[in-house]
Amino acid sequence: MVALTSTPTPDADNERTLKLRRIALDTHGERVAVLNRRCALFHVERFQALARLEVRCGEQSLIAVLVIADDAALVDPDEVGLSAQCLTQLGASEGDRVAIHPPPRIPSLSAIRRKIGGEVLGEADYRAVVEDIVSGQYSKTELTAFVVACAMDGLERDEVVHLTRAMADAGRQLTWPRPLVVDKHCIGGIPGNRTSMVVVPIVAAHGLLMPKTSSRAITSPAGTADTMECLARVDLTLAEMRAVVETQGACICWGGAMALSPADDILISVERPLSLDAETQMVASIISKKVAAGSTHVLLDIPVGATAKVRSMERARRLAKLFRYVAGQLGLTLEVATTAARHPIGRGVGPALEARDVMQVLRSEEHAPRDLLQKSLELAGRVIEFDPDVPFGQGYALAREILESQRALDVMQGIVQAQGPRPMPELGRLTHEVCAPGAGRLAPLDNFLIARLARAAGAPFVRGAGVDVLVAADDRVTEGQPVLRVHAGTDAELGFAIDMLEAHPDLVTVEA
Repeated sequence: MVALTSTPTPDADNERTLKLRRIALDTHGERVAVLNRRCALFHVERFQALARLEVRCGEQSLIAVLVIADDAALVDPDEVGLSAQCLTQLGASEGDRVAIHPPPRIPSLSAIRRKIGGEVLGEADYRAVVEDIVSGQYSKTELTAFVVACAMDGLERDEVVHLTRAMADAGRQLTWPRPLVVDKHCIGGIPGNRTSMVVVPIVAAHGLLMPKTSSRAITSPAGTADTMECLARVDLTLAEMRAVVETQGACICWGGAMALSPADDILISVERPLSLDAETQMVASIISKKVAAGSTHVLLDIPVGATAKVRSMERARRLAKLFRYVAGQLGLTLEVATTAARHPIGRGVGPALEARDVMQVLRSEEHAPRDLLQKSLELAGRVIEFDPDVPFGQGYALAREILESQRALDVMQGIVQAQGPRPMPELGRLTHEVCAPGAGRLAPLDNFLIARLARAAGAPFVRGAGVDVLVAADDRVTEGQPVLRVHAGTDAELGFAIDMLEAHPDLVTVEA
């Protein structure tokens, strides 16, 4: 912690205040305050990296990480530098005078210390921690301590309930004018697998309300929001989202723009660089978002495979049981579909490639990926069977008829127009092909490595980057036949992908 001692300023009217300067830095959501080492207000006696301070402007305040600058060109001694995001959060403008104070004590930090020590926390503990997370009291270092502490030994199932309820209650809670509001979610881990963008228009065409709010990618090459953004705007306001749902019966948008379970997005920003996706936190994340979005019935897809996130049916059953328990405690009806995950689903891995696959399926094109088509119909049928007027086992046939009649395509085109259409990004112009090392049947591709390869090429941040899987598992190939095509936007990113391929020469293998 920084020890700060006050130094009187020459101007009595400005005592204990500094002038704001806008700093053109993207700190990726981290609140940062930049002070000159010769600050006119404070002497930094024992500076330690990532110390915190409070910046106050009138009635508004924020907690920021302290960064020291030795260059007056960045900030003068009588200035404090904030990013544009921080200025907005503070409701201040460049040139305003702000007060600087040592950070207030965070009472909920004691709960995190106890969790690090292995204690089981109560509902009040989790509610206090989540409230302080949302209000910006914690630095990324402290958030990381919380995330890792929860992940190390997991949480008791009632702890998951407490965390989930606190996360759902901390943001907006949407309500809809129908008693049945459906959703479908996949826990991830399978490249491609963009079934939600096929399921939503099928279900909406059937007549069920399906306001789909999705996350961006955490550790994957694309999330549903990243892929949908290749076709339409996803950063809708709440009013815009409601307008789309009222006219189309559904939407496919980014939940982070509407402050639904805002603590989840903050925790994800910590989990992403750690490639951390602990089961208990995953349950809290998913269920809190569904509850906050106003869903009443949810179908959860748990892919199971040797290189998937869940690698055994035993673990899938344990996870499904926890999901059902937490959902039930929060009044949510949840059903689980365990699906096979031997190989990527669809052909494209990366936002634009996956959007291409989705539209091929919705248009019933001859070359649409059959695995994406089949899985989407099965899941859509399960969601349609939430309708009390649909007999058990009849959902698949209804979903297929809706898709083949082009009614689902019409709904998707309506959603795109209502959200604001966008031109499809071009695929990365730089390519590299991986060919079969011999003749025979293609062995299933490692899901985890294919996802890493697509990310190395630039996905999801470069929309047209990723991997095209040209041959399905178990199909016959000839020696030298292209199996994968990597798309990248720059020489450097293509080089990263090629480096990874060289480190994993057995990524593509052939069986006799």
